Amino acid sequence: MPETPLDALPDALPMAHLRLERPTEGVVLLTLDNPDMRNAMSDEMTASWVAAIDAVAADPSVRAVVVTGEGSAFCSGGNTSWIASEPDASVDQLRSRMMPFYRAWLSIRRLEVPTIAAVNGAAIGAGLCLALACDIRYAAAGAKLGLPFNKLGMHAGMAGTWLLPNVVGPAHARDLLLTGRVVEADEALRLGLVSRVVDRDGFLDEVLETAAGIAATAPIASRLTKIALADGGHADFESALQWEALAQPMTLATADLQEGIAAAKEKRAPEFRGR
Repeated sequence: MPETPLDALPDALPMAHLRLERPTEGVVLLTLDNPDMRNAMSDEMTASWVAAIDAVAADPSVRAVVVTGEGSAFCSGGNTSWIASEPDASVDQLRSRMMPFYRAWLSIRRLEVPTIAAVNGAAIGAGLCLALACDIRYAAAGAKLGLPFNKLGMHAGMAGTWLLPNVVGPAHARDLLLTGRVVEADEALRLGLVSRVVDRDGFLDEVLETAAGIAATAPIASRLTKIALADGGHADFESALQWEALAQPMTLATADLQEGIAAAKEKRAPEFRGR
């Protein structure tokens, strides 16, 4: 599929079960919009998601992305009804369906800009994996999060066995994956599954305010920082030094660095251009 400019997306590619909005400069809000199904990942939503991520990736004006759900749930996971309806399907047939599904939703990981999961309600199974694929997770008070795959008789999918340990560490990951238990937002915060719990009233507004703050930072520095922290960060201390000895000079050579210093001296907000 050819890359589509973000401004042209609503006309060029109608979005089913997904809304794409630009609430503030530099910020894109993606809302999973199938509340009657608790925002389960339908085929239509999956196709819309792929188109939206392609468009966001192609738009250099985007500096932060927020993902949330419409209604009471963030995302209840994949639409497993087709699995139950195909008891005679072979492993190869099922794998040929699952792998493209995984890659479609995990495509958010290829965005170079910071991504935030605004977990407004239940994030279950593949829905939690989507949140784990984002750089930052904030939860509304009372939200429930879990990977109860084993309780459904299936192994975890959508990179859950990699994403969860990467976020909470191996001990907590074993607990959550082997028991299949679902935790509420406050425990998720203690486990490191989310970074902040926010009251439901004004939850999305607060997350969008945070995203706007990220969008206001120097975009070259922001993207390089995201790369530095990807997949658990550097392999060792020396690797970190080597990376920073290259990445920091790259930012020191930008016009944004001069703007940042000037703005600090003049006690005003900087206007970064990504140059």
